[in-house]
Amino acid sequence: MNFRILLGALLLLASFNGVAGEAELNKELRLSAIVDDVEAIEKLLAQGADVNSANKYGKTALMMAAENGNLAATSVLLSHGADVNRKTVADCTALTLAAENDSPEVTALLIERGADLNVRTRAGTTALLLTARYGVTEMVEQLLFRGADPNDRDKEGRTPLMLAAAHGHDDAVKLLLEHNAKVNLADKKGKTALIHAVEADKGIKIAKDLVAAGADVNARSKDGATVLIWAAGSGNAEAVAYLLQQGADINAQDLDGTTALAEAVDVREPEIVKILLARGADASIKNKAGKTVMDIARGYRDHKCLDVLESAK
Repeated sequence: MNFRILLGALLLLASFNGVAGEAELNKELRLSAIVDDVEAIEKLLAQGADVNSANKYGKTALMMAAENGNLAATSVLLSHGADVNRKTVADCTALTLAAENDSPEVTALLIERGADLNVRTRAGTTALLLTARYGVTEMVEQLLFRGADPNDRDKEGRTPLMLAAAHGHDDAVKLLLEHNAKVNLADKKGKTALIHAVEADKGIKIAKDLVAAGADVNARSKDGATVLIWAAGSGNAEAVAYLLQQGADINAQDLDGTTALAEAVDVREPEIVKILLARGADASIKNKAGKTVMDIARGYRDHKCLDVLESAK
């Protein structure tokens, strides 16, 4: 064999082995970050592992450390030059991964080292939207203190306040209100934080906090449904009673002519039907199809609601 060809083949093999060896080091680095093995991370970096190497999904060792709440590994990787704002293929960063996985200490460190608070994932969420959604109050507080926008929106137009209200996170709702979250903003469906709260039926405290902060009890979503209609449709009897106490329009109709009473009959909630009738709901109102609540109940053969309606009549 020609000597030059042989030499070329040997050099190519050595180069391949070098690349393979580096890839293995990088893989080991990411695995060590997952288990918070600081000693292994230091050794691997000393051996030439790339601190910013990523797997096929774009996740670096720093992201994996942050995602798993590994403070020590996060600190070491940052001190060795890990890019705090590097993104995955889904545009997640170490900060959004930490936010989604309840790691307040890691979040604080990432912010201190320059993490971008406003970076948005491909799904349209920021760290604050994520922490509000999952009710990680300590992280919500950190992000707000550092200047995150309390009125930020996701792709559906939902704010942190709406997400916290929809998932029953009382403390997060209170924090957001204290940091000037706008209580009457609406998402793309026209739903306010109060509508989200009563629809979710996670208890009355959040609804009370929102109303105390100025939430409109007669706000309407884009289909014309009021907060009261949403509460009735969700079977949220406690919210129905509370909203009526706060002056909600008992006979308001949505774009189909449905009232809260008709909605309660439609979802077969006799207890809510009782509450509404006791407060003076008009059972004679017809919807756009020309039907009264009695017609709707008869159509469903819903004897429980029919009995309540007959008794009231």
